[in-house]
Amino acid sequence: MGRLGAKVKSCVSGNLLTFLTLVATVGGTVFGLALRASRDGDWTNREIMYVAYPGEIFLQMLKGLILPLIVSSIVAAIGSLDLSLSGRIGLRAILYYAATTVTAVLTGIFLTAVIRPGEGGTAGMAVNSTRKTTTADTLLDLVRSMFPPNLVQACVAQYQTVLIEPTPEEYEEAAAAGKNLTLTDWEVSGRFVSGSNTLGLVIFSVAMGITLAKMGAEARPLIDFFDSLNAAMLTMTGWVIWISPIGVFFLIGSKIIAMESVSVMAGQLGWYFMTVVMGLFIHGAIMTPLYFAVICRKLPFRYMYNMAEAATTAFGTGSSNACLPVTMKCVEEKNKVDLRISKFVLPIGATINMDGTALYEAVAAIFIAQLRRVPLGVGKYLAVSLTATMASIGAAGIPQAGLVTMVMVLDTVGLPADDVSIILAVDWLLDRLRTTVNVTGDALVAGIVDHLSRGELDEVDRRTVAEGALRRPSSLRPAPGSTAAMIELAPVGQDEASVGLLGKN
Repeated sequence: MGRLGAKVKSCVSGNLLTFLTLVATVGGTVFGLALRASRDGDWTNREIMYVAYPGEIFLQMLKGLILPLIVSSIVAAIGSLDLSLSGRIGLRAILYYAATTVTAVLTGIFLTAVIRPGEGGTAGMAVNSTRKTTTADTLLDLVRSMFPPNLVQACVAQYQTVLIEPTPEEYEEAAAAGKNLTLTDWEVSGRFVSGSNTLGLVIFSVAMGITLAKMGAEARPLIDFFDSLNAAMLTMTGWVIWISPIGVFFLIGSKIIAMESVSVMAGQLGWYFMTVVMGLFIHGAIMTPLYFAVICRKLPFRYMYNMAEAATTAFGTGSSNACLPVTMKCVEEKNKVDLRISKFVLPIGATINMDGTALYEAVAAIFIAQLRRVPLGVGKYLAVSLTATMASIGAAGIPQAGLVTMVMVLDTVGLPADDVSIILAVDWLLDRLRTTVNVTGDALVAGIVDHLSRGELDEVDRRTVAEGALRRPSSLRPAPGSTAAMIELAPVGQDEASVGLLGKN
């Protein structure tokens, strides 16, 4: 009985935060439904703001850690690795991120083409004004974001192309000349809008890490600085994470109250909602885990169970960037992924790998085309797949950022940007579901890259020990129980064969 009690106690203590977050998710839903029922949904915006306030504070605390955590983790991870190894790890991560994203888009297109959720529907819904842009402008802005002119400004703003609509007089002059003015004829301008340019900071951090790795011993003080900064940010993150159940509870509760109608899920948008959910389930629970099982040659269930805390936090916050500290904690501490892999792969994944967003944008674009009775051929489907993939890369890791890049996908199908408003009624919930898929997908790819890079990482550790110059920062030590860890702990003079025997016992 004593042994059983000890196991139960160990299980509870090791999964307490996950359990509390799950309870908060369910409790927040019940809380929101109860408040809706108490007034029959008649809540003012101010009252909803009051309910959401504790969750907003939690979200702001978590977001405040994002930039220093991303920059320090990437620079420290790349700077402490051999350049050739960094390149191979980065190439593997990008290839698998691309593979999972393409799989997600194709899954969404296939389901929408088969189920046809918009067939026979009417699109007579109110529309809201949306920023006018072209696909080319969106792609050019994505490249511009990769090279910010001011790193300080990149922390708080990013560039956005703005098209200035011609005046009525200019329209009349063009009509008199027999010319029809389109978006490509509008005057091109630009502005910096509020919101961190995470992609630009990631590119800079990668470049800085490569530079430090190339400099060798001369760069050690700066690498130690970034490593210490990263350790400090992880400590602060640990404190904030324990507040997550409270934040998730109030964030979900406030969203339930703010819904115009719970029954809308079963109405005109019901089939669209179910198509997206089905696609997210197939991709997140079948396809990506299948990649993991085939490549790593082991079942992914335990790995995914260990990510439950990150998944529930992603659902509560709706932001893969805000969830990044929790994702890194679960991957490193519970799944024992090498810290050099997680600190390099996960921040990049949170920025460019948006499987759920890519699937959602493909489904939404084709759904709206079906509502508008716009015929789609093979070429259009191919264009949607490519554009949805690029748009997901450019989407920020913040709540409902996919709505911004949806404009780009709609333009590909020849639909007005205002049609985005058709899916707004259910987007807040789908946003949380696709963010959960994004986060778990990032974690699974980190496990795949760790498996493929394990031998190379152990070889680097052996070579470093053999040279007698193991100066890797403490926060980048190998996972407990790994070959590298046993070599590092072996007495001076013990040969590798002896260490290998220790590992087998």
